[in-house]
Amino acid sequence: MAKDKTAAKTKKKGFFAKRWQSVKDMRSEMKKVVWPTKSQLVNNTIVVIVTMLVVGLFIWLLDWGLGALVSLIFGTAA
Repeated sequence: MAKDKTAAKTKKKGFFAKRWQSVKDMRSEMKKVVWPTKSQLVNNTIVVIVTMLVVGLFIWLLDWGLGALVSLIFGTAA
């Protein structure tokens, strides 16, 4: 009997009603977004670029070192 009451309250939404609800939910969530200031954006961009350069340099050095080590062990020209 209790299941019948809940089933009567929950009504299936149609295709367009679901889409419209998702658009409304999206707009509501976008209003909650805190956008960074220009100085924060510039600072974060610099941090990302420097981090990429450091990691790239590390990978390049590791590749160069391991390549030299393989050349020493196997005596092949790299």
